[in-house]
Amino acid sequence: MIVVMKSGSTPQEVEHVVKLVREMGLKEHVIVGTERTVVAVIGNDRFKDRTALETVAGVEKVVPILAPYKMASKEVKKERSLVPMLGADGAKVGGRKVQVIAGPCSVESKQQLLETAHAVKEMGATGLRGGAFKPRTSPYAFQGMGEKGLELLALARQETGLAIVTEVMAVDQVDVVAKYADVLQIGARNMQNFNLLNAAGEQPKPVLLKRGMSATLEEFLLAAEYIMSKGNANVMLCERGIRTYEEYVRNTLALAAVPELHRVSHLPVIIDPSQGTGKSYLVDSMCRAAVAAGADGLIIEVHNDPEHALTDGAQSITHQQFGEMMKSIRRIAAAVDRES
Repeated sequence: MIVVMKSGSTPQEVEHVVKLVREMGLKEHVIVGTERTVVAVIGNDRFKDRTALETVAGVEKVVPILAPYKMASKEVKKERSLVPMLGADGAKVGGRKVQVIAGPCSVESKQQLLETAHAVKEMGATGLRGGAFKPRTSPYAFQGMGEKGLELLALARQETGLAIVTEVMAVDQVDVVAKYADVLQIGARNMQNFNLLNAAGEQPKPVLLKRGMSATLEEFLLAAEYIMSKGNANVMLCERGIRTYEEYVRNTLALAAVPELHRVSHLPVIIDPSQGTGKSYLVDSMCRAAVAAGADGLIIEVHNDPEHALTDGAQSITHQQFGEMMKSIRRIAAAVDRES
């Protein structure tokens, strides 16, 4: 449930509501809006008596939340959330500007990373992606450079100001990744790794959560709920394609998820057209379609030499292709009252 405070309610009245919520054995999350404050009640409140809260000074009404996800629900927060990427540019995801995160699938060398970082920065990206730890289907495939890769990402941020977005694969990696990264990415394979979701929620940096390849949207939002229920409200949802019977793409990019997620949740939505198709020649078209559908951001694999990439070269675009793509999405963004 949510406790909607009256316009002009005092901090003391809000604190009293918080005290009562805790006495009920539940947790609270206070959301200060532009017009009024809302106290989201977290926990199993199904059998709790709401009348004790309805008559408290400063309370306008108590509303049950029908969705199984509470904090991620638009019932709790009507306004769209703005999630900071913490880079030098101060970029926020969820506003009028479509933020673009670009870079190689994995960090392979200093030259490879810095060349790409400077190129995508010059062309308008505000975030740099790059995997230091890589989840691979085959145990014999390149697994990433580990902490050395994180150090190179930090160097790239120092030189370009781009916010660093990189994947964390395990609970024991959270602290070291958070030390270097601006945004922690949780990949599709870990969307329901609940221990990892909890650990990501217990640290303060923003989290980019990718949809599992067979996950429903409700399961996706409940995964976000795990992170938010631990205190970290800065979550971005990333649609990266789902597994279907199609063979012409690596995954089927479900762009209808963008308006549907915006309908039921206040969290920003990012599209990954690289993982979403697995084909570099489809990336530009899917970027344009994603912006037209209302995506708040794009995360794109860009490599200085895709033919020799150690991971996912087939879905990576070149620097030149990225520059052309940025020009095209700016036109689309302007057509739908956005900017990029």
